Amino acid sequence: MDFRVSDEQKALRDGVRSFCQERVTVEHLHALASTQGFERALWQELAELGVFSLRRAESQSGSGLAMADAALVFEELGRCLAPGPILWSHLAADLVDGAASGAVIVGGLDLTVAAPEPYLVEHGAVVDVLLLLKADGVERLDAKQLSLTPVATPLDPLTPIFHLEKLPQGQRIADAGVARRLRLEGATLAAGQLLGIAEATLDLAVAYAKIREQFGRTIGSFQILKHMMADMFARQELARAAAYAAAATLDQPEVGDVERAVSTAKLITGEAAMKNARACIQIHGGMGYTWDIPAHYYFKRTWVLESAFGTGEEHSADLADTVAATL
Repeated sequence: MDFRVSDEQKALRDGVRSFCQERVTVEHLHALASTQGFERALWQELAELGVFSLRRAESQSGSGLAMADAALVFEELGRCLAPGPILWSHLAADLVDGAASGAVIVGGLDLTVAAPEPYLVEHGAVVDVLLLLKADGVERLDAKQLSLTPVATPLDPLTPIFHLEKLPQGQRIADAGVARRLRLEGATLAAGQLLGIAEATLDLAVAYAKIREQFGRTIGSFQILKHMMADMFARQELARAAAYAAAATLDQPEVGDVERAVSTAKLITGEAAMKNARACIQIHGGMGYTWDIPAHYYFKRTWVLESAFGTGEEHSADLADTVAATL
């Protein structure tokens, strides 16, 4: 297995990064924070970029790319904090008509592990279809027919949350095997986004440390901050290895234990993103706690992604069980 990023993959990554830098700026995020974290024009542009149809077969108007390619794309989407239920709509490309083209907006709930009521639905005001991943299969609900109550102050202002008191029976559209596959793919792509956050917060911290001065010197010259940023870099690179390995193992499951690779990626990238976001805020000092500095967006999005498709604690338990079974 070759873990090196190919020239074609570099071009794909650079193209998405260029789009994000131009279209999803900090000023745009500030504006979206006051409008439910969603913009339909941006959503359609992401669809035209091929984000939702990346892994769909070319015969179905998709790009026919692999999970390793998708991980690189979601890394860049995490880096720029692209808003909306992008991950669920990507996973639904072959299950829900219109999802791949962006015409139908898909959200979802991962219920493969029992979850108590009430349920929390992200982007409930804009999703058209809600997918339910259950241990015995995948169900579909018409989101517009659900009684959703908005949470007044969601943790992430770019990820509005809605309460759903009761969950009706949905239409079964896929079996347990598909549900299991979607959960693994969802966790891997969430890990890609968390990797992007770990990278972005390091970049933000380094850029600030180069220009902020104290005692007549840039703060980046202080030994303690050098150590902090070196730790951030080390976490980022470990997260990159884990995220890429999970995607590659999904593409070629014969080379390793898929579930172990995915759990490792979700756990390590979640820790890297959380610790790097916190360090980024700390390096910014008092400015780091203000609304104008984008560090808080990364920190809050990390909390959202950390709970997607299994929390760190859940994946830690899965890894522990896997290791114990080999003893």
